[in-house]
Amino acid sequence: MRTKAVATAALLTLALTACGAEIAPAGDAAAGSAHYPVTVDNCGTKVTFERKPARTVTNDVGITELMFALGLADRMAGYVMPDDKGQVDKVAWKDGYQQARWLSRQQITKEIALEARADLVFAGWHYGFDEAGGFTPQALAGLGIGSYVLSESCRSGKGPERGVMSPLDALYTDLANLGEIFDVRDRADALIADFRAQVAAVPQPERRPRVFLYDSGEDKPYTSGKFAAPQEIIARAGGENVMGDLADSWTTVGWESVVQRDPEVIVINNYGSPDAEAKRKFLTSFPPLAGVSAVRNGRIFVLDYVDLVESPRNPAAITALAAHLRGVTAG
Repeated sequence: MRTKAVATAALLTLALTACGAEIAPAGDAAAGSAHYPVTVDNCGTKVTFERKPARTVTNDVGITELMFALGLADRMAGYVMPDDKGQVDKVAWKDGYQQARWLSRQQITKEIALEARADLVFAGWHYGFDEAGGFTPQALAGLGIGSYVLSESCRSGKGPERGVMSPLDALYTDLANLGEIFDVRDRADALIADFRAQVAAVPQPERRPRVFLYDSGEDKPYTSGKFAAPQEIIARAGGENVMGDLADSWTTVGWESVVQRDPEVIVINNYGSPDAEAKRKFLTSFPPLAGVSAVRNGRIFVLDYVDLVESPRNPAAITALAAHLRGVTAG
């Protein structure tokens, strides 16, 4: 951690550089090209970029991998995420983890952004941005640092509830916006087309099994409403999210409502070993769930956290879950 004097100096430097001359990677003298300025719609707000960001700091694994999937590791000052990123050695953009710097395993802060000399922070509400901690786009703007808000996390205008578009639309929107912001629209368009094709190739069943997404919680479960990524992952895989009528993204419900809706499959959101096994043990031994179809028939499926938040892994997660659901309908 830098001293207060050094942080103040960094703040003064950012005030002069964040919206003006950028600190560009080597060989990038044309950062202020004719492409700029560009304006994108981010969560209902028009945001203008005078030039290509050069020192982006990302928060969390899904957000970071959006940058990597677009080949933008060289435009990053680094990323913030917990120790357990899951399996990264098989993803197509694994080299990004070698190129970009891992800034912190803890919560993202203004100090981290200042220390990294960030000119852009890419995070989301509940994915880094938080009024209680004072880490908001408005606070960063006061430091001369730009922000881009993850579209999955857009506030709906009804208090803290999030979600203004379907989850895959949020993914495609962010890819398209990042393509404009970083002047890599061809890459973004190709990635969007590939993801759309992957999703379209998944066959849809005649009958849709009822699916409950279990993230965490024993007194009350934390799950996905219709605006979080699991909603569309489940639907495009051929299932029906039993909490898909909730006009929120990630939210808490009661166990009574889970029992009443009798899911045939429970999908566990895995935060890393031994997380999934601990959750499976709880679900299969929790008395109120004993009569639920998914528990009674042993239909519990595991996906990793990064699969279930907005990320470039969403299409592959749809394919994997679809294969499991076909076994339910076949049986």
